[in-house]
Amino acid sequence: MTPEVKAFFDDTTNTVSYVVKDPNSQKCAIIDSVLDFDYSSGRTDTKFADKIVDYVKSEGLQPEWLLESHVHADHLSAAPYIQEQVGGKIGIGEKISVVQNVFGKIFNEGTRFQRDGSQFDKLFQEGDSFKIGDLSVNVMHTPGHTPACLTYVVEDSAFVGDTMFMPDFGTARCDFPGGSAETLYSSIQKILSLPDETRIFVGHDYKAPGRDEFAWETTVGEQKAKNVHVAADKDKEDFIAMRTKRDGELSLPKLIVPSIQVNMRAGQMPEAEDNGQVYLKVPVNAL
Repeated sequence: MTPEVKAFFDDTTNTVSYVVKDPNSQKCAIIDSVLDFDYSSGRTDTKFADKIVDYVKSEGLQPEWLLESHVHADHLSAAPYIQEQVGGKIGIGEKISVVQNVFGKIFNEGTRFQRDGSQFDKLFQEGDSFKIGDLSVNVMHTPGHTPACLTYVVEDSAFVGDTMFMPDFGTARCDFPGGSAETLYSSIQKILSLPDETRIFVGHDYKAPGRDEFAWETTVGEQKAKNVHVAADKDKEDFIAMRTKRDGELSLPKLIVPSIQVNMRAGQMPEAEDNGQVYLKVPVNAL
């Protein structure tokens, strides 16, 4: 079967969220949702998430899963809000515990912050499978960008998160704690071992130079032939050298500090302090 895919593009963070529907029923999954956040005021908003909620409700869809490809560093997850509105179980890779351990120390979270992934409804590992209605989903652990990155292979379609982008833009950065260019290269080869006709849906698009429109769907065959970082004529050593040099020149994402604190909690804010106010920490000179 071929899943029905509806994409929602967030202009503020260049994130693509997906509603993935079983063509034989109203069952669906929502992948990599976004909660609006204004850093200067510290205010959240659900305008973007409401587009997804409204679509789900108007189409009479029944979300079974709210899937995260990884702990995002560039936007806050809206999974808890969407779960409250339309249901679904929140899932992520089991290596979330690695991310929680690293950033739990950076943000000095203390012992009350659980580092076992228990904030999520389901932790997936390499080789797991599950259903979206009648659609079969296979889980691939594809680390490198972060230790917890997953690719969800839904029948003939692969949702790769930030592992790779459109062929003219290349691949994800690997300089976050726990990232590795060598590991990312191996993960991408795993994705590219899927049949050439497999559709690939990417987690972001930044409109590469010379391209007028945003795009988020490609194929394994197109990536193998044209990806500027990992096409068939690119070897592992050259990729690692390129990725290391490029990452050294990148600024951190604008929302990395709030995003990680929230997303490692499955989209929940930290506990309110004794005055009833929720706070996000900014670690000075730590990132």
